Amino acid sequence: MSAATKHANVHVIRHPLAQAILTDLRNKETGQIAFRKGLVKVGRLTAYEIIKSFPVKEVYVETPLKVKAKGVRVPDLDHIVIINVLRAAMSLVEGLLKSFPLARQGVLAVQRIEEKEGIENIKAIKYFVKIPKFNSEDIIIIADPMLATGSTILEAIDEVYKVGKPKRLIVSSVISCEYGVNKLMEKHPEVELYTLAVDPDLNPHAYIVPGLGDAGDRSFG
Repeated sequence: MSAATKHANVHVIRHPLAQAILTDLRNKETGQIAFRKGLVKVGRLTAYEIIKSFPVKEVYVETPLKVKAKGVRVPDLDHIVIINVLRAAMSLVEGLLKSFPLARQGVLAVQRIEEKEGIENIKAIKYFVKIPKFNSEDIIIIADPMLATGSTILEAIDEVYKVGKPKRLIVSSVISCEYGVNKLMEKHPEVELYTLAVDPDLNPHAYIVPGLGDAGDRSFG
């Protein structure tokens, strides 16, 4: 059983448009600008999927014809905090913000250190953390395009929980790996993951295979 089906909190976004964008992102011929724009589109589509899980409140408004019309509000849209894992997540966050314009933002700057070959030797070293205060009504979204070994996401979750316990904790990625998903869910089964694909393998340098390469390098040259 794959990680995508084994864990109830893993949501693979199978919308045809999202999968078409993912195909372009995987393509080595896709240039820097197109790649960055693709991540923005993925962020917006991922936000739409996340919002589907939000409760709605029925309201009535008056139209210009002075007639009452029934509609809905989405209260949780006012309670979003996005954690931007620098630098790779910048474009993904740009897309998320198009659907969550009122979101507060935090940042986590992490450097990946490969001390020697082998997945178990990959470490995520934090060098800047800034997470805004939040309360139990807030929803935290940690944005990182690649969930590979899970080290960075686990560091981010630890930093979030140092501040408090949110209503929901969501991870938004583009591509995840079986290894990282299992590691994340084993330690934090309460976390929800939204991703476009769960790839099967990591190479000895902890890059997702088939993956899409280094998202930060491809976005920013």
